[in-house]
Amino acid sequence: MSNQIPTKHLASVLENHAQDMTGKVVVITGTTSGTGYVCAKEIAKKGATVVLLNRESERAEKALNQLKADVPGGKFEQVTCDLQRFESVNNAVESIKSNYDVVDVLINNAGVMALRDQATPDGYDVQMQTNAISHFLLTKELFPLLRKSDEGRIVNHSSMARLGPPLASEYFEKKGGQLGGDGTEEENFSFRGPRWGRYHQTKLANAAFTYGLKNKLEAANISNVIPLLAHPGLAKTELATTSAAVGGMDANAEFMNMAQSAEDGATGIIRAAMDPGAKSGDFFGPSGDGWNGFPERLTPEDLLFDESNIKINWEGCEKAVGKFEI
Repeated sequence: MSNQIPTKHLASVLENHAQDMTGKVVVITGTTSGTGYVCAKEIAKKGATVVLLNRESERAEKALNQLKADVPGGKFEQVTCDLQRFESVNNAVESIKSNYDVVDVLINNAGVMALRDQATPDGYDVQMQTNAISHFLLTKELFPLLRKSDEGRIVNHSSMARLGPPLASEYFEKKGGQLGGDGTEEENFSFRGPRWGRYHQTKLANAAFTYGLKNKLEAANISNVIPLLAHPGLAKTELATTSAAVGGMDANAEFMNMAQSAEDGATGIIRAAMDPGAKSGDFFGPSGDGWNGFPERLTPEDLLFDESNIKINWEGCEKAVGKFEI
């Protein structure tokens, strides 16, 4: 898809906002396509060992083989991780801990968008568990390894959908399948209704997690691990294709004509992961209208670090997957 849309910003970001990653271990969720794939490829080119967390599938195998072809000599390891099952996330963590003493960068990239109102096997909303609660679990379990890094980074991926009403605790509860239904075609195709409401909650949760984590790390005087936030603007990736396939949006929406390439969509997380000047709480993404453009350092909106949103996210996630010891 991305060959139809020119890539404008990736080269500049790699040249001016990325450091050598030799010897570093980078863990990324969701690398079979889109922003995660691009991110894995470019970070491997900079010398890092890249651990790919994906569900077991033909797509995952194909993507791994393609990454190896794209980056000859690149260091990749695939670890099975299904974010829709907490048990799978915990198994992935055990696998990482058995192979690595240190994790330098964790990129919580994977996401689903505007899916039907359905529960995971754990009972939570499929979007909230995939996008937010499982990434909270992954981060808390890998935190001891991040603590051992000279400069640990936790990169969370939000989106323009972060903007909207505040977080509500019910979305973090075992109420999958009972959170508003699937909406009408008209609602879904105009990015409104309950599917998009649930998606919004997850993307605001990603942001609130970042700033909640920042507060807790600062309170504990931990400065060698920094949380960062990024958003891709509007990028032409499989995310939209998957959403359209289940009736969440119109695949041919005129709106998608504003999209940038997956490569440019990935530049926010790439900058967060590799920019030598990045500081705790930095937020990278397209400025201006927010849909496309260079990944600037953005001013986070007040709702991203609102105390109530931070509390609802933190307490909801801890209730689901246990206490995050910092």
